[in-house]
Amino acid sequence: MIIGISSEGPTLDDKVDLRFGRCEYFIIVDLDTMNVEAIKNPNANAGGGAGVQSAQLMAEKNVSAVLTGNPGPNAAATFKASGITVVADVGGTVRSAVENYKADLKA
Repeated sequence: MIIGISSEGPTLDDKVDLRFGRCEYFIIVDLDTMNVEAIKNPNANAGGGAGVQSAQLMAEKNVSAVLTGNPGPNAAATFKASGITVVADVGGTVRSAVENYKADLKA
């Protein structure tokens, strides 16, 4: 399973960015292999539509779920249409968010 996390920086030890569409980075994690890819958000400074464009990027990366603080209504609608699960109100480090999500999957 592949998940995406909005992040303030490019590592697992950076904080989850509470903004989805305008976060600094997306961290893509394959939960089966724990391979990690950091992507600088190309939509962070977009004039408009950052949430939708960022949600489309997550769909292109084949993520099954997104962990973030607040996805915003337009991104949430795009996720729903794409069949991507959204976990909102996530805080702490990216690493802790991933570990918590994995634990929740096993529960």
